[in-house]
Amino acid sequence: MSLPMLQSAPETREEIRSQLTPTYQAELEHQQYRIVGHHSAVKVCGWTKNMLRGEGGCYKFKFYGIRSHQCMQMTVNLSCANRCTFCWRGTKAPVEREWNWEVDDPDFIIEESLEAHKTLLNGFGGNEKVSKAAFEQSKHVGHVALSLTGEPIAYPKINLLCQKFHEKNISTFLVTNAQYPDAIKNLNTITQLYLSLDAPNKELLKQVDIPLFPDFWERYIQSIQNVAQKKYRKTARLTVVKSINDVQPEKYAELIRMGDFDFVEIKGYMHVGESQKRLSRECMPNHEEVRAFGMKVLEELNKQVNENEKYEFASEHLPSDVILLAKTKYNKKTWIDFDRFFELINVTKPPENLDAMEYSKAREDVKESPNDFGVTQ
Repeated sequence: MSLPMLQSAPETREEIRSQLTPTYQAELEHQQYRIVGHHSAVKVCGWTKNMLRGEGGCYKFKFYGIRSHQCMQMTVNLSCANRCTFCWRGTKAPVEREWNWEVDDPDFIIEESLEAHKTLLNGFGGNEKVSKAAFEQSKHVGHVALSLTGEPIAYPKINLLCQKFHEKNISTFLVTNAQYPDAIKNLNTITQLYLSLDAPNKELLKQVDIPLFPDFWERYIQSIQNVAQKKYRKTARLTVVKSINDVQPEKYAELIRMGDFDFVEIKGYMHVGESQKRLSRECMPNHEEVRAFGMKVLEELNKQVNENEKYEFASEHLPSDVILLAKTKYNKKTWIDFDRFFELINVTKPPENLDAMEYSKAREDVKESPNDFGVTQ
């Protein structure tokens, strides 16, 4: 009887250092990703392309004033500690609880990512639908969304990376899956922190997120509690999967109050990518259903609380199937005052926990039409 063949060990140390197998890297590059170093990646967002063509910006423009054609979508960690059912990622994507790879330098990541983003946009220069002004503006990245895939907050030098972005007058949004409470606790000021609230109870969180950590619920709760200690802008993100996690709005409200979130985004699940193999199309709610569930959460949020602790419906973006709730103290001043943010953060000793109200301002009147998206024509 012949013995089963053993898999050979990695041939070079480079393979150990990188998060990606050659097969998975080729797959990502085929999907228009650009891999940076051992664990980072850049991809042009569809909304960036839309805004360049004058077809509209994403909800982050309407809600917060971020111009999509000057936004870079990336990650500094392709690996994740969850296998979320609603995620577009495939099973070839790396999953790991702890960091086990080479740590690339923040300066290298930033410079290479900006260059990769610029290269990916080059083809738009010859597009007749793209205004010259918009294309020229797109060469100057003003915002980075650390959310493309994986778990960016697990990158060991995340604080230094964000500081370096700020020094270049590039604002930062970072999305975390609420499984790294210590990293959240140690996170210095960023422009806006997102935390995924994917379920209202332990059983559903296990079903929806398929977490690797055995103490996933305790990590989830501790992450939310650590968010509450942050004074800078923080947002709870609820991805609504119809007939699965659109339950117990009172429990979601309890978690939101626990985290003392400034904003709450309630967004419909999109039936795209590898999630189509795990969920049916019926799991994708329409905007009316997203809004209805959001109103239930809002009603629960405002039960038996002081006036200064209440929330209100602030905005919605129909193309993205998302609504925005905000604390009433903002008086719908949900936009970011970027000039003020950089003035406050780019000092000799940057504040570790900047007050959100110091760099928030009134929203501009944004029309959801192709020709009014903040681009100088």
